[in-house]
Amino acid sequence: MGKRDDLIAQYADDLKNKCGMNPDMDLLTKVTIGCGPSIYDADASTVAASQPGELETVKDKFLIKKLGLSDGPELMAAINKVVETYGKSERNKYRAVVYYMLTKHFSKEAVYS
Repeated sequence: MGKRDDLIAQYADDLKNKCGMNPDMDLLTKVTIGCGPSIYDADASTVAASQPGELETVKDKFLIKKLGLSDGPELMAAINKVVETYGKSERNKYRAVVYYMLTKHFSKEAVYS
């Protein structure tokens, strides 16, 4: 297994054990690939949920640009819900896991098909 496969397994473990979700491995793999090389960078691979600027970036770059959603208060509400599900005290909130949960939340799996 390569490094990406190891990371996907780690993300799946987080989804199962920290978020209480049974991951769709095909979708998780596609979301992870969609994150590009950022998954290999310690800083870029995680979402700093305590920094409002970081959450704005997730909203603008992922929800609006990638998933094609319209801006509105429901976007930030969804991000906060995902952060809550992941666990506010959880130090490493992996970007691929957050993006996966947001994709599921908005039923935008078709973006990755």
